[in-house]
Amino acid sequence: MYKHFFKRVLSFTIALVALLLIWWFLAIVAIWLHFANKGAGAFFTQDRPGKDGKIFRVIKFKTMTDDRDAEGKLLPDAQRLTKVGRFVRSTSIDELPQLFNILKGDMSLIGPRPLLPEYLWVFGDFQKRRMEVRPGITGWAQVHGRNHLKLSKKFEYDVWYVDHCSLWLDIKIIWMTVVNVLKRSDVGEGNADMKNIDDLGYLPRILEIMENKKNAE
Repeated sequence: MYKHFFKRVLSFTIALVALLLIWWFLAIVAIWLHFANKGAGAFFTQDRPGKDGKIFRVIKFKTMTDDRDAEGKLLPDAQRLTKVGRFVRSTSIDELPQLFNILKGDMSLIGPRPLLPEYLWVFGDFQKRRMEVRPGITGWAQVHGRNHLKLSKKFEYDVWYVDHCSLWLDIKIIWMTVVNVLKRSDVGEGNADMKNIDDLGYLPRILEIMENKKNAE
């Protein structure tokens, strides 16, 4: 009953209350990032697969500029990440706009993190099981290593959560998330860490899929 009904009610209620309490803080961060990003905007949206693989637009605070090289190509992420953006990432503030995704029903407070759509093409049946629930802002894998976990272990944690989802487990994950955020532990560079954690050989195939899609556009 909790997994299929009360979890959604609880996530919606917490997200709504949180937004009513911190809207002014989100506005300040948005203005701060707008100027730090040299007018490139304060928000970043991207397609992600949600429950049952349904694609939705995830929203996050934008932590990088749109600076480009002489050929018009975006500079590497490390060169575009601002000092403000690094702070926003390290404190997980960049995830807060996803509270709006929770209100829309795309996400839950707790659940497996939504990955890029290209993962759908390389997932096996076991990995696909992580999409039996709504993706979350934080989850069981995030409190056990976050960006530093090997992919195989990350997916094991995600599927374990699907099978053991409960109110008490979600409360435990929220508490562990708060502790990790305060410690600023397990913070990485996201996609830049992929080559270090990809023990399943996903990265070459994902890059190939992304390049083929880009050439087809």
